[in-house]
Amino acid sequence: MIIVTGGAGFVGSNIVKALNERGRRDIIVVDDLTDGKKFVNLVDCDYIEYLDKDHFLSLIQTNAFENEDIEVIFHQGACSDTTEWNGHFMMENNFEYSKILFQFCQTYNIPFIYASSAAVYGGGQTFKEERGFEAPLNVYGYSKFQFDQYVRAFQLTSQVVGLRYFNVYGPREQHKGKMASVAFHHFNQIRTTGEVQLFDAYDGYNAGEQSRDFIYVGDVVNINLFFMDHPDISGIFNAGTGRAQPFNDIANTVIEWHGSGKIQYVPFPEALKGCYQSFTQADISHLRSVGYDAPFKTVQEGVTDYLNWLKARGL
Repeated sequence: MIIVTGGAGFVGSNIVKALNERGRRDIIVVDDLTDGKKFVNLVDCDYIEYLDKDHFLSLIQTNAFENEDIEVIFHQGACSDTTEWNGHFMMENNFEYSKILFQFCQTYNIPFIYASSAAVYGGGQTFKEERGFEAPLNVYGYSKFQFDQYVRAFQLTSQVVGLRYFNVYGPREQHKGKMASVAFHHFNQIRTTGEVQLFDAYDGYNAGEQSRDFIYVGDVVNINLFFMDHPDISGIFNAGTGRAQPFNDIANTVIEWHGSGKIQYVPFPEALKGCYQSFTQADISHLRSVGYDAPFKTVQEGVTDYLNWLKARGL
């Protein structure tokens, strides 16, 4: 049996679908469907049970799963809103929840693969899985950083893998609203106004040239499944492509796909100044060193595939 928390969410539902494609149906999906729109991510997925997050936590804390044969837990459930400043809420969802699952997995020798974030690096220019390069700029990044630190302090009894996701985009993110990827927003902006919006010059970068390591969700899923297939490997790993591309690349790919449109540059918001990553680029040497050798899609490849997926589903 496999458990996927956040299984109705973006990365989680893609993991469930990929497991289905491997022939796996023995999956428990855990999520909070207060935002009921997320259900659409699971309509074409097969699994044996859905559990509400709070009910699942109560079962974990009362050892209701102690006699179950759990192969792995993919822990994707979290608040991923980088603009949320309610620290109590963020730590409860991203830190305390994760600690409970981590301790459960260590007690029962269950592999635990969880979502960390590139937000732990903050405004630095070196994105390597070492303490000296970690300085989050917002409470979301801090919550992920703090759990990574918690894990590092333990002598592990079973596999634990933290994956620091960089800028993930792709299918099954339409429910995320303002936190959906730039590719998704550009897709809709072109349809409604004929223009895509990007930030103007800021932080030493020309208009639209702030750059991120954009990774297609299918590549993120493949990394997760690699570690499921290699339960002897533990550690914290960057989940990025190792390649930074400017936001202009996404905008131009979307415009080219639509066959029309232009870019409108807007002033950089005051609220984001001082807590925004203008550049990210994963150092993936650690990931490569443990045997993950699959290629990663470029922005042009991944965004084109994604837009074709959106069109095919009428989204």
